[in-house]
Amino acid sequence: MSLPSQQQALFLATKEGKWIVSSIALHKPCVGEILVRVEAAALNPVDWKIRDFGMSDTDHHVILGCDCAGVVVELGEGVTNVAVGDSVLHQAEFDIRRGAFQQYAIASADLVAKIPPNLTFDQAATIPVAMAAAAVGLYGRKVTMGGAALLPPWRKDGFGKYAGEPIVIVGGATSVGQCVIQLAKISGFSPIITTASPHNTDFLKSLGATHIIDRSADIPATLKTITTSPITLILDVIAQPETQNWTYSVLAKGGTLIVFETITLEKTVVGKVARTPWAFLHDGPNRELGVELMESLTSYLATDAIKPNAVEVLPNGLASIPIGLERIRSGQVSAKKLVVHPQETPTPPPSP
Repeated sequence: MSLPSQQQALFLATKEGKWIVSSIALHKPCVGEILVRVEAAALNPVDWKIRDFGMSDTDHHVILGCDCAGVVVELGEGVTNVAVGDSVLHQAEFDIRRGAFQQYAIASADLVAKIPPNLTFDQAATIPVAMAAAAVGLYGRKVTMGGAALLPPWRKDGFGKYAGEPIVIVGGATSVGQCVIQLAKISGFSPIITTASPHNTDFLKSLGATHIIDRSADIPATLKTITTSPITLILDVIAQPETQNWTYSVLAKGGTLIVFETITLEKTVVGKVARTPWAFLHDGPNRELGVELMESLTSYLATDAIKPNAVEVLPNGLASIPIGLERIRSGQVSAKKLVVHPQETPTPPPSP
């Protein structure tokens, strides 16, 4: 396969700085890596948060974007699980070689999943980050920035293991909330209770939620009318101070609250655990889980056990990302993912 020597990429020049589309050289995959032609990249809140607040090593001249779908165009040494020409999805990293906001990105071969024929690249790009967050929250180890340590459904005896146990998801219409609902269904939880705007009721039931509570209702009181069983697992995707406090208050002793943001509880008590998962699969305790998840994800997607988010495609490839991120930042995007096609990025005019 003939590849170009140069590609377009979207750089974050400095913390709180400008986004710049620039031409850079194509990357070369090393041992265990692949090069992916990025056909679709989805936008996430973490992208604008890094611009505004920075991270330890991502304040200067970095390529962001962590939701990627595309075609394998080159293999590094030792790669056997995929071939050139395969369509794959993966969770990208905040790195010049691995960020999704470019036309070609490097990925670790063991952390990609093949895209089944029933999904488009746009749909596939909505999955990696949200699915990683949901999986770590549910099945990640009980460590700092880990999860609830449930038995994953792809392991022996894991499918349907939690039948008859209630679970509560705050923010079911979010990308992460949708993935949590679907994994909870595969794991057997019942009832699967979530909060959302009423107009999302039918959609969330189609994913597996059994009860949808209006997010403006008296949620603790409503929960008592749905189940009398102890609620030992709650996942708070909204993660505002008020949602964290009421979820913790209804959590049974011995239970776990997973909060997908900084924990800001007013007070804690012995016997209730609150934990924030680190939702990246490349790191330490999550890598083994990530490899297992990606090995299983293709079949889940092919059978519609896992469904992608709704999609809105932005024009002009990478050039539209700053506008899209501002829409996310200002709360203008709901129950869908914004996606760009990096290959459609206009070529900048030559310098005079």
